[in-house]
Amino acid sequence: MKKGILLPAYNEEKTIGKVIKECKRYVPEAFILVVDDGSKDKTAEISKKAGAYVISHEINKGKGEALKTGLRYFKERNYDAVVVIDADGQYSPKDIPRFFSALKNADIVTGYRDFSKVPLRHRLGNFVWKNTFNFLFGTKLKDTNCGFFGFSKKALQEIKNIHGGYIIENSILAEAIEKNLKIIQIPVKVEYNTKSGILRGIRVVFGVLVFILKEGIKYRLKKLIKRG
Repeated sequence: MKKGILLPAYNEEKTIGKVIKECKRYVPEAFILVVDDGSKDKTAEISKKAGAYVISHEINKGKGEALKTGLRYFKERNYDAVVVIDADGQYSPKDIPRFFSALKNADIVTGYRDFSKVPLRHRLGNFVWKNTFNFLFGTKLKDTNCGFFGFSKKALQEIKNIHGGYIIENSILAEAIEKNLKIIQIPVKVEYNTKSGILRGIRVVFGVLVFILKEGIKYRLKKLIKRG
């Protein structure tokens, strides 16, 4: 299996070196790609020193665009599986081998968090998103917004409509379901070093919820039309 690890990064000089070293430790055979999304610090320099290949955006375009750049790189080089992990150390590279193992039997693998260890304000938002998503898409997913996920070769070809911001994961899952890709979820550890402010958190919750409602209703209408 030709394996790739993708780290989208923006101003992550404090953590990215450690994350890359841990990726190399747990999956030494994987090719590590950092997409430096217009960082103003030493993210690119530290990433190269740590042993990763770096593609840099001249300006900050957002995580969604960084993902598109990275996934396109792996798609063009015919990789069998790619795992995406945040550069801020929120998720543990120790879990990456389990993603690659699960990708042998799935198209999309996403992590699911232990929400008892997630800050309350994040927990409430995720509760609303998960239940709304599952209701509209007819799924039983344990987590619909975990940023730790993997793509098979088929998914690299099929997933094209990745959105930005906090709807990245929902946009990937929605397209995967519409295209009948197989989704597997595995438990992952998560550490929250910062908490969103209340007002910002409310805006994020409603923004993601609107996207889920729009895409979910669209999905259900398509299914009704197909049934005739």
